[in-house]
Amino acid sequence: MIDFLRGKVALRESEYAVLDVNGVGYRVFCPNPYALPHAEHEDVTLYTHYHVREDAHLLFGFTSRDEQALFRLLLDVTGIGPKVALGILAAGGKPEAVILAISQENLAFLTKLPGIGKKTAQRIILDLKDKLGSVTFSSPEAAVALSVVGSAQITEGSSVWAEAKEALMTLGYTEAEADRAWLQVKPKANPSDSVDVLMKHALQALYTMS
Repeated sequence: MIDFLRGKVALRESEYAVLDVNGVGYRVFCPNPYALPHAEHEDVTLYTHYHVREDAHLLFGFTSRDEQALFRLLLDVTGIGPKVALGILAAGGKPEAVILAISQENLAFLTKLPGIGKKTAQRIILDLKDKLGSVTFSSPEAAVALSVVGSAQITEGSSVWAEAKEALMTLGYTEAEADRAWLQVKPKANPSDSVDVLMKHALQALYTMS
C-alpha cells in the first residue's frame, strides 16, 4: 500500500492533482486540489489512501494525517463512498470541524455538507461517534474536538433518540406517547446508549404507563 507521496504538483484539476514523483506522474484525488502549492521547486507531501474497485484503482491524497484518518473513518459508514467522503472533507473545512460536529451530534452542520441528508448524517453519528476516541489525530485542534466525545448528554433532539422515536412510531405508537416515554427514559440515558438500548427503555416505560 502507498502511504504517502512526495513530489511536485505537475497539474491541478477540479477533482485531482498530478504529483510528479521522480518523473512518475501520480493522479491523486484531493479535497481541494487548487489549494496545493504549484511551484517548480517546492515539494508537496500527500498522505494517501489506495482504493480498489472492480473497474478502477484510485489514489486519494491529503495534506495531513488527520484528513487521511478521517477519510478512512468516513468510508466505514454505510452508504458513504470515496467521492462523498472527499466532498465532506472539502466542504467541512478542517478535520476538527467535522470531528466536533460528529461528537456533538450537530445535524445542522452535517446536513449542509454535499451529499449528506438527515438520515445519512444520523448514520455518520451512530457509526463514528464511538470510534473517534480510538483514532489518533495529530493536531491540537483535533484533540480538543475529541475531548467532548462522550461528554455530551443525550438530548431530545439527538440523532440517537430521534431514530428510536421514529422506530416507536413505526410500531404504532403516537408521537405524544413517544414523548411521554422519553420523559421516563431521559434521566437514566447514557451518552453511549445505542438506538436499541433506548428503544428497550422506551418500550418498558410505555408498558408501565399503559
